[in-house]
Amino acid sequence: MTRVRLFATDLDGTLLRSDRTVSGRTARAMASAQAAGIEVVWATARARHSVDELARSCGFRGKAVCANGAVLLDLADGTPSIVDTVTIEAEAAAAVIRRIRDLIPGVVFATVGATRFVAEPGYAALCAFTDHHRDPREMELSHTLPAGLDAMVKIVARHPELPGAQLYRAAVSAGITGVELTHSGAAYMEMAAEGVSKASALARLCALDGIDPTAVAAAGDALNDVAMLTWAGTALVPANADPEVLALADRVLPTNDEDGVASYLEELARHETGTRAVPGRH
Repeated sequence: MTRVRLFATDLDGTLLRSDRTVSGRTARAMASAQAAGIEVVWATARARHSVDELARSCGFRGKAVCANGAVLLDLADGTPSIVDTVTIEAEAAAAVIRRIRDLIPGVVFATVGATRFVAEPGYAALCAFTDHHRDPREMELSHTLPAGLDAMVKIVARHPELPGAQLYRAAVSAGITGVELTHSGAAYMEMAAEGVSKASALARLCALDGIDPTAVAAAGDALNDVAMLTWAGTALVPANADPEVLALADRVLPTNDEDGVASYLEELARHETGTRAVPGRH
């Protein structure tokens, strides 16, 4: 059995229960794995402020890949310190926004920075708080995106009638280039800088720590997890995942509401502890 040195997990639909909370069992399992020497990393489409709130709720003090790989946070001291960002050039953002508007009339946009979120009024009007963990009535608004954001890490697009998955597939079919298109199961489509994904962020992190991808296990449930799952040495998928993601699994875990990730982390911690306890055991 290859020793797992780093465990990366998606949040919504994977680590979190359907009520978007970290269960007590999962919090304990993460702590036990970290105590056993396994680095636990969150890998999510969520933004810095949302990850910070969630980490505080369960005492998580590890690293977090945010914005689908564009932002790397370190929560070791209890605050979300930004370690690294990969931004979208303004020219590339403007070009892709124009092309998608021409392709699908009615699409509205918001741009996401490491610490700011700027939305078109039409985008904010379609939002619920749970979409971005922001009150739509308090969103910073602009009629001229992508202007107004110095360090853009993500673009989100939605339509008043088309679901996010359909919008994503239309953009992929049209051959949209210049950005990395993805979809996390939300009501909107997401775009990062070209080549950016959860996998690219984890690769940067592992290079710094001297960890080979074969020693990485990753868990995820949606299309924005595909690159991470195919890059990692072990792909773990909860039973509630999208069918095309389930097809990538080296192992299918119990659902997110059954604490599937916690069960795997408990197993890892037991194995690591047992290996250390028995001299010469491999």
